[in-house]
Amino acid sequence: MHRCVVKGIPIGEGFPVRLMGVINCSPESFFHGSYVMPGSILKRAEEMVSLGADIIDIGARSTAPGSPPISVATEAERLSSALAELDGTGIPVSVDTMHCAVLESALSHDIHAANDISGFADPAYACIVADAGLPALLMASEKMPGDATNFRETLKNLSRIVTRCAEAGVSSYILDPGIGLWHSSRSTALDWDICRNFEQCSPFGRPLLAAVSRKTFLGEPDGRPPEMRLAASLGITALLIQKGADIIRTHDVRETAEVIRMASRMVDRA
Repeated sequence: MHRCVVKGIPIGEGFPVRLMGVINCSPESFFHGSYVMPGSILKRAEEMVSLGADIIDIGARSTAPGSPPISVATEAERLSSALAELDGTGIPVSVDTMHCAVLESALSHDIHAANDISGFADPAYACIVADAGLPALLMASEKMPGDATNFRETLKNLSRIVTRCAEAGVSSYILDPGIGLWHSSRSTALDWDICRNFEQCSPFGRPLLAAVSRKTFLGEPDGRPPEMRLAASLGITALLIQKGADIIRTHDVRETAEVIRMASRMVDRA
């Protein structure tokens, strides 16, 4: 397996399972508990690091189905304001955006990775990442974020990402199978399929991201809201670590750090 290194932190290749803490600068977020107001970004990031986060993933746009749209300029402004609070702190930061203009704006700050849910569908975005020498986290997508409708298409989209990275000259990246209801033609059945077959994403030889935190499928069968999905998130996370997850993206750092600690002992990755 090829490792990915984010600000000196090796991910994959048998290294310890890493934890990515989520900070949302978007009040539209599907999980309101993850929204952090301007002026509080540094405090929340420092708290997450103290609780076990290796990397902080900052996003300024909700991509949940039905979220109200915002302009690219608004996303860039929100993200830049948040990043300014972290400049010079040394905290490893990933930026969660699929828009070139937003990423370019973020490059004026201290960032250490790009999290692109469109999986380099835009070649111009891949060029920006390559030119900046950033590692990337890339979600299984063909043209739009999470546009696979079955597990076979998920694997095909991951293969596309490998090709796109080779063409763009990006050698340090993490693959994200793309769990979640990204658009109306998907169902939660695919999320369960991805989780059941997660280890089948390993043959690409790249570190794998597991991002299930409080997502819709975890509320089944009775439609529990995000605020009631913590225990389910932690249970599935433990199983995905057993199936080969190298980095966990979560809203709940304290609890997830403990799950990683215990599950890693079980699979001898402590």
